Amino acid sequence: MNDMTAPAARVAETLQIGDPAPNFQARTTMGVINLSDFRGRWLVLFSHPADFTPVCTSEFVALTRASDRFEALDCALLAVSVDSLYSHLGWIKAIRDAFDVTVSFPIVEDPSLIIGRAYGMISDRSPDAATMRSTYFIDPEGIIRAMICYPATIGRSVEEMLRVLAALQRVDADNVVTPEGWHPGDDVLLPPHQDQAALLREIDDPRWFHRSQADRKAG
Repeated sequence: MNDMTAPAARVAETLQIGDPAPNFQARTTMGVINLSDFRGRWLVLFSHPADFTPVCTSEFVALTRASDRFEALDCALLAVSVDSLYSHLGWIKAIRDAFDVTVSFPIVEDPSLIIGRAYGMISDRSPDAATMRSTYFIDPEGIIRAMICYPATIGRSVEEMLRVLAALQRVDADNVVTPEGWHPGDDVLLPPHQDQAALLREIDDPRWFHRSQADRKAG
């Protein structure tokens, strides 16, 4: 039971950063949910190619073990794949029995590929759903703020997911940007000058185009 609402009908268009996340209603391992239920907090929506596969299993174990870290950032996790609800439930039990880990977030069933195609998780030309390993960072207003996509053969980095989430929240909090490899507590960068007068006042600074400062929110 997957129901894409009217705003999600633009399946022919390619989703981009800054677009509203297409809403949907679907069955999950924790009951029927609407994507809009998550408004007011951050959400990481991520797809996986198939249940009972080694790479996906490693991701779900790692994400569950890190779920408190996402919760500390006021962020929910929501998984989706083409497998049925009953496959999801069987896989959850297998993970618990094999790894002593109880998956802590809902897993959406998408056997019709409605959600996957609306989000561009799988191309209309793809022969199957095995290429789906996409991650969408959705802000409390329901806007897609970042996207990461990996092939089916390469697992995601939970640390990178947390890093991107923290960086998005950091730049929203103040007029700063984050440099390469930034982690909470590292120095941040100031945006470039937007006017000539401000720029000329710093002309003697050889790093006028790369101004860093200690992160005042550190600690």
